[in-house]
Amino acid sequence: MPLLHQHHGTGIDIRAMSASDAGQVLAIYRQGLATGDASFETTVPTWAEFDAAKLDRYRFVATDAAAAPGTDVLGWIAASPVSDRCCYAGVIEHSIYVSPRARGRGVGASLLDAFIAATEAGGVWTIQGGVFPENTPSLRLHAKAGFRTVGTRRRLGRLHGTWRDVVLIERRSFTAGA
Repeated sequence: MPLLHQHHGTGIDIRAMSASDAGQVLAIYRQGLATGDASFETTVPTWAEFDAAKLDRYRFVATDAAAAPGTDVLGWIAASPVSDRCCYAGVIEHSIYVSPRARGRGVGASLLDAFIAATEAGGVWTIQGGVFPENTPSLRLHAKAGFRTVGTRRRLGRLHGTWRDVVLIERRSFTAGA
């Protein structure tokens, strides 16, 4: 599979996500959900459900260049459309998950860099996301990548019976005409 980005000196490669990554991608998603600070979701979707919900063009994995295939995925990023209305064609919502074994290695930043480059080239003018305020590493990562906080949606939903706030973040394109 062709590399999108190779981060020299880090051992991290970024490439398009494929169906052969399904097991590792969903395992990392499961690990994120287990923290209780990643999503309102409580169960991992099937690969068919995940595949149907994500845009083919904007889903990538970070891999460990030194690891054997099948054990090499360190994290992933993917996007979903926010609406099927044509006026929102350049607005997407993203998700990013990094394996606990890979945190602190620059995996999240590498994924976001490649993702932003791809969305800029694809004419996306807004990337948005929602982050629980307790997930400070994610908020810091996104701020470094040029995301701004739009606001906090108070008591947006319940997770395990507890009301949770969500910080709405966005990154506007500098090149996509926004």
